[in-house]
Amino acid sequence: ITALKDNRTFIISPYFDDRESKVTRVIGIVHHEDVKQLYCWFCCPPDGKIYVSKAKIDVHSDRFGFPYGAADIVCLEPENCDPTHVSIHQSPRGNIDQLPRFEIKNRKAETFSVDFTVCISAMFGNYNNVLQFIQSMEMYKILGVQKVVIYKNNCSHLMEKVLKFYVEEGTVEIIPWPINLHLKVSSKWHFMQDGTHIGYYGQITALNDCIYRNMQRSKFVVLNDADEIILPLKHPDWKSMMSSLQEQNPGTGIFLFENHIFPETVSTHMFNISSWNTVPGVNILQHVHREPDRKD
Repeated sequence: ITALKDNRTFIISPYFDDRESKVTRVIGIVHHEDVKQLYCWFCCPPDGKIYVSKAKIDVHSDRFGFPYGAADIVCLEPENCDPTHVSIHQSPRGNIDQLPRFEIKNRKAETFSVDFTVCISAMFGNYNNVLQFIQSMEMYKILGVQKVVIYKNNCSHLMEKVLKFYVEEGTVEIIPWPINLHLKVSSKWHFMQDGTHIGYYGQITALNDCIYRNMQRSKFVVLNDADEIILPLKHPDWKSMMSSLQEQNPGTGIFLFENHIFPETVSTHMFNISSWNTVPGVNILQHVHREPDRKD
């Protein structure tokens, strides 16, 4: 997360996007009223010619009342130029050497290296739900997930050790997420008139970044919390479930799954494993009773 000089614009990462036209799409956070115009500064190889393009700023509507929100900062790239880096500035004039440069990801087309990537955002509040996290990770692996991306603000010392294990195993990728160094963050999703700038530790921005970060690496990107598991009823894993769903819904790019709540207040004595009692967190195997379906 890089703050621009105006302190109203924060850059996460730029991505090459040629699905409709040849653009650089910068995932960022902006103040929804104060940021009126931005420019992309491209340096074209091999002669280093500077090309400036006015950005289209698309502030996502789901700000939930907070003054700052996720934004796509989209710039048309120059013709006959495949820039590797971009700078973002409030003006079309200035000195590019004084501007921060960001590498444009996804420039090279790749074949999918994994089928399923789970995006978890954002880990904050000295997160210490270790047992449930491990159970979710192992369930993801059983269901066919090869990569879990975690936008980490902070967590407990024990959780750090667990993350280290999964990073070394090759399952987890950690994206540092120090958003509280730049903005007053709320742990709530809706604005409470309390002077905070952005909701739920910038979850919407992190998830958008995760989609583009994995767009060319993963066939499916799953947006989950660590306490959510998509559990197929008719299939042994996600791969067979998604093959079936895609057959039934040809040409569909997005699938939404209905969620159900299994309350912590109701538990069963099954799977009360004594060696787990010293591990902090919820044992999901003991919470198998589902709340009734909501009428709406």
